[in-house]
Amino acid sequence: MEKFQESREKAERCLKIADHMLFVTYPLVKDDKLLMAILENIFLTFTNSMGSVLYYERLFKRIPPFHDNYESKLNLFIQKVMPQYNIDRRFVDSVVKARDLLVERKLAPVEFTKHGKFIIFSKDYQMRAISVDELKGFVQVAKEFVKLNNRIIEKNEYIFR
Repeated sequence: MEKFQESREKAERCLKIADHMLFVTYPLVKDDKLLMAILENIFLTFTNSMGSVLYYERLFKRIPPFHDNYESKLNLFIQKVMPQYNIDRRFVDSVVKARDLLVERKLAPVEFTKHGKFIIFSKDYQMRAISVDELKGFVQVAKEFVKLNNRIIEKNEYIFR
């Protein structure tokens, strides 16, 4: 199995996990701490989908070699892949926003849950709340991104079967 196929499968698996946690597990348990686990799976969906397209393009030598880290993948995706496939900017904006939320949470001195929201305070006590509705929007964008990824890859995937 090629690396782009592995990344695509990881993206689809993470999307299924995030979707199930958001629409089945969370309403059942009502534990607001699940919101950050859902966000992490959404971010993994975005990054693995992006990586899948990049590995696919690299396999056909349409893009130069790249480091396997978030920044280089994001920059290469923005510079080479987005213009080539006419990809909407909102996908990249969602990836960046999800990553920023995860980084804010990691650096936050104070975090807690309240009324269906996960609330994060930065070092200078700027508040940021992550709601269920916001995560539902992320999941919707992630589903569209995975579908777009599949459309790009399916053109020549029969070669690798």
